[in-house]
Amino acid sequence: MAGVSRIPLRARSGMRIAAALGVVAGTIAVVGAEPFAAGLAAISPTTILAAAVLTAVATTAAAWRWRIVSARFGLPLTWGEAFAAYYRSQFLNTVLPGGVAGDIHRAYDHGRRHDDAGRAARAVVAERVAGQLVQLVVTLAVLLSLGLTSPLAPLVTATAALIALLVAIVVAVAASSPGRALLRREYRMLRPLLVRPVELTAIVVASIVVLAAHTGTFVVAGLAVGVSAAPHELAIVALVVLAAAAIPLNAGGWGPREAVAASAFALAGLGAGAGLAVSASFGVLTALAVAPGALAVLAGRFRSLTPKGIIGKRRTA
Repeated sequence: MAGVSRIPLRARSGMRIAAALGVVAGTIAVVGAEPFAAGLAAISPTTILAAAVLTAVATTAAAWRWRIVSARFGLPLTWGEAFAAYYRSQFLNTVLPGGVAGDIHRAYDHGRRHDDAGRAARAVVAERVAGQLVQLVVTLAVLLSLGLTSPLAPLVTATAALIALLVAIVVAVAASSPGRALLRREYRMLRPLLVRPVELTAIVVASIVVLAAHTGTFVVAGLAVGVSAAPHELAIVALVVLAAAAIPLNAGGWGPREAVAASAFALAGLGAGAGLAVSASFGVLTALAVAPGALAVLAGRFRSLTPKGIIGKRRTA
């Protein structure tokens, strides 16, 4: 770990991009370029519109979740601020490597407004962690409920193996003093969200809406590609792929998502090529759907260039 920390940030970023693109290239080399091209060709104005609507729903729910979490940390947000900042965050996460640049900017901008960068950063991290925990629980619950008699039984088996691996990792981390300290820090960070049942319920509901909207976009991509599976089957596989998409080792979202999509579709008996095609279509659709975030970036840039924005910068300097 110490050796990794000594690597310059720019070099680490380049390594992540290279690794992500390497995963995509390797997946295409194994599965073939034709499915990838088919996924891109399946995109149409109708699918773009559907993805844009679903992304707007997801963004609204995510902004709601962030407002709840941020308020618990003593940093209130208006609806307009949260909605615009979350669109901007998703856009930056898509166009920049790593998948977290937008969240870093979101925390920085919010912290600058309240002159408290530390609490703003903790609020953003807690909001993202809470959303990912809900996503993980929902994904595991849905997959394990299928049973071994389901046509998607291989995914159930793979999920059980993943749970065993996660439990082993947590046990290994908790076995060391630094690991226990890390787990305690994570708990302290999330504790403000756990003491209010009403707010905790709202966070869970918002996270489920976010997950459902993104799953819906994946189903739209699958139907556009022409995968021979029912929408509910596509939705179940989507949960697995979206879990992989949350891994911050990606380049604009591309990377592990494509490899896991190909593997998950193969396990489900739908074919690795179909998985790669749907993942490619999904990747482009999500990138287009968060394009309104570019307007938020430009608006923020414009505000910083106005006399009021320049004076504000001088005051905080």
